[in-house]
Amino acid sequence: MRKKALSAAAVTLTALAALTVAAPVSASATAATIEVERAYAETVWEWIDPFTCPTNTVLTGRSHYGDEDAPTTYYCSFILIDGEQAQVHLGDWTSRQKESRSDYSAPDHHAVVGRWHEGDENGYTRYRTATVYWRGQQVLLANGEISGAHKESNHTWHANRNKVMTGRLHSGDENGRTYYRSAGVTLAG
Repeated sequence: MRKKALSAAAVTLTALAALTVAAPVSASATAATIEVERAYAETVWEWIDPFTCPTNTVLTGRSHYGDEDAPTTYYCSFILIDGEQAQVHLGDWTSRQKESRSDYSAPDHHAVVGRWHEGDENGYTRYRTATVYWRGQQVLLANGEISGAHKESNHTWHANRNKVMTGRLHSGDENGRTYYRSAGVTLAG
């Protein structure tokens, strides 16, 4: 009898050990792969028209060379999770801020998808944000960072790998400094 009881206990321990070893492998195998992939660029006369990224894309870069009469190029990207495109849900335009002292940060877990500037540095700038969803789950933005200073009239900025734009700070005229806020794309655990 005793021999059978030991065998049953040994079988149970072996089965538990197998489950314990299998759990971490299974968990890492189901981790989502997230990629932010540039999909679109458009050059606009920013002082004339508001700009919003195309459907299901978010801002990941901007370049500007010259004063307020020069064009601006916006770079928009898809967010791909396990190779599947995330859905971007547009929000409203923000209130206006004077461009020469603008400091904008999107609400938590919102990406910037548009910018609307009127006039020169004494004009106003607004932003448009969006939330991002994948398979009905909200995509989160974390590990934010601020870029180094860029001379507004002579720069190109792109968010770091797998990050999206979440804000912008600018002071002065076209010779003033511009900084960009960005954050990494992640899913809730």
